[in-house]
Amino acid sequence: MYRWLLIPLLGLATLTAHAADWTTPAEAAQFRTTPSYADTLAYLQRLQQTAPGVIHLETFGTTPEGRPMTVVIASGDGTFDPAAARAAHKPVVLVQAGIHPGEIEGKDAGLMLLRDIAVAGKYPHLLDELVLVYIPVFSVDGHENSSPYHRINQNGPASMGFRGQSQYLNLNRDYIKADAPEMRAWLKLWQAWLPDFLIDVHTTDGADYQYDLTWYTEDPHKLDPAVSAWQHDAIVNHAMPAYEQRGHLASSYLEFKDGRDPRKGLENFGSGPRFSTGYAALQNRPALLIETHMLKPYANRVRATYDIVELMLEQIGAHPAALLAATAKADADTIARAHDPRASVPLTFKLDPQPTKLALKGYAFTRSHSDISNSEWIRYDPSQPTTYTIDNWNRLLPDLSITPPAAYVVPAQWTVVIDRLDAHGIRYRRTTQPLTMRAEGYQLDEPRWADKPFEGHLMLRDFRLRALPPEVRLPVGSVIVPMDQRAANVAINLLEPQAPDSLLHWGY
Repeated sequence: MYRWLLIPLLGLATLTAHAADWTTPAEAAQFRTTPSYADTLAYLQRLQQTAPGVIHLETFGTTPEGRPMTVVIASGDGTFDPAAARAAHKPVVLVQAGIHPGEIEGKDAGLMLLRDIAVAGKYPHLLDELVLVYIPVFSVDGHENSSPYHRINQNGPASMGFRGQSQYLNLNRDYIKADAPEMRAWLKLWQAWLPDFLIDVHTTDGADYQYDLTWYTEDPHKLDPAVSAWQHDAIVNHAMPAYEQRGHLASSYLEFKDGRDPRKGLENFGSGPRFSTGYAALQNRPALLIETHMLKPYANRVRATYDIVELMLEQIGAHPAALLAATAKADADTIARAHDPRASVPLTFKLDPQPTKLALKGYAFTRSHSDISNSEWIRYDPSQPTTYTIDNWNRLLPDLSITPPAAYVVPAQWTVVIDRLDAHGIRYRRTTQPLTMRAEGYQLDEPRWADKPFEGHLMLRDFRLRALPPEVRLPVGSVIVPMDQRAANVAINLLEPQAPDSLLHWGY
């Protein structure tokens, strides 16, 4: 009797879900507008109530203005916590939108994709072999500080969020220094889930061209070889060709050497630990930065984001063990490196002097004098698609490298430094009695400071460095940071003076 009653009840629930109006707010507005944070959460809560075995909402932090930071956990079988994901050997994919809230395609694409997974049944097996951790809006206060004038050249939506959060910090410059409360919350989320893959959704600006999406991954020299190989195969060999088969046009990231003449070629934009993909690389994780183009209609940009995220999930779900093996090997290699006296870790990178060639699918353009800027003004003509063969200096080579020490020692009085170690989940032990030891230290001479602040810091631009072998006396409570830990690269980039985003360079 029970079995015969269950089937119509389940069928009734499905019919009820399909009968409801699941049009997202952006779709209902024909993508002229994007919903408020409250309306976004209301839609997600409806999804959770309708599909509680697939969609789960959590609050993972609070913004400076007191708003909740919401994360969505989506799973095909109700795997909603990190321990369960690890026990089931499921890769964890973190997709985040709205770190720059004026660039908000990832939010609206995410609502549509979650709807199509949980209610419409369009991808019934997409989440069978992985767990999706989705942040619909990272910079919530910035999202609510909305105006038609925050990105005045952008082709929709009608009103756009502000680039910084409410303390005017740019969260995509904050990963390593971790000043913002939002970033502290994100770091706790990262440490809890330890995602295997990160997708960070943005919108580019500047030059005009035919591509509706450009993308960036960290250079192979910044990654463990296993992670680099997985990243190239999954993204370059599989996801991007499938993306273009859906009618899109994509290119690797386009950073022009001269914004007034694309024909002069491309260079690497200089990602580092302050950026999302650069920080993920320090954590031994592959990451994909996607940039839709601000001059394309908003509906096209949302669809472009939807398709590449869905295809990446499809690729990972089809071969989950490959991603897990790559990240596990990278972690193991980092730990084992601590026992290799020949190990070398690059801190800075330089452009490969040998460029490759790129067929840039752009537009014809003219240049004329601007009376406003008193410089040349470039104007593109989208009615004349033009392909230019240009030089691409995107590849990097290691520049300054170091041999990691057995451990770093931070005296107890440097509480701000120890606080940053805590924020990043760096393992250390505290001394329980005064300690005298010989260790390598640094003498810094001829400091050159920035002439104006950046992100609230007066940065130390340059200095002359000499290594010294001092005898040091450490007070009780000093911390010793060993290098035989998976997050060793984060510690190195915080504590090595010459690392480009070291705490010393940030003015500590």
